[in-house]
Amino acid sequence: MCKDCGCSITPHNHDHHHHGDEHHHHHHPNPQLNDPKTIEVITKILDVNDTQALHNREHFESHGVLAVNLMSSPGSGKTTLLEATIDHGGIKLGVIEGDLETNQDADRIIAKGAPAHQIATGQACHLDAHMVHDGLHHLPIDGLDVVFVENVGNLVCPASYDVGTHFNVVLLSVPEGDDKPAKYPVMFRAADLLLITKCDLLPHFDFDIQKAIKEARKLNPKVDVIEIDSKSGKGIDQWVNYLKMKKSLR
Repeated sequence: MCKDCGCSITPHNHDHHHHGDEHHHHHHPNPQLNDPKTIEVITKILDVNDTQALHNREHFESHGVLAVNLMSSPGSGKTTLLEATIDHGGIKLGVIEGDLETNQDADRIIAKGAPAHQIATGQACHLDAHMVHDGLHHLPIDGLDVVFVENVGNLVCPASYDVGTHFNVVLLSVPEGDDKPAKYPVMFRAADLLLITKCDLLPHFDFDIQKAIKEARKLNPKVDVIEIDSKSGKGIDQWVNYLKMKKSLR
């Protein structure tokens, strides 16, 4: 967990800040959870982040680019999805990659012929708007249709930070299990689109797609859902058409 997002201190504060839910005060045996100074500091961090996020969005819009925040647990298939999207050829894309260490994911995207910039976050468990802003200086976005922000693999903290994109895509892979929306509600509540990935593995796992969709829509009744398999190509046409539709609405 990172030292500045408060994920280990004030989880309820994150949800209140981004989703507008009524904030209830709960007494907690850990005094940090009841410390108004701690809450004030984290609120200020988030407010500064949101200001930068607004500037990021304005930058994307000035270039006619749709920006997408791609979030999931590690290993759900984010980079493989982007590779399949590049291979499809229906859109021109660039990627800002976020990982704790290494340039491996950015190198994979560049090898496919698309521009990418890697952000190594060190100990931070999410990207924030300032990191994305810095990444934009290294990504040639003129002529691109879509810029993806591939967030750090984590089903908790990335959902609490607006990075300046237009909508959120959350990946849930079949091997992870259909219980993840119920277990990680903040992430799935933030999703505009849920991608159920690695669907070729359904015969080998006890994964109920309808259960996963039902749980996700309890949290967000308007969430769109696409079943996808990046290796076989299942759902890639639908995914690319979805992105084209979203871009046309900007």
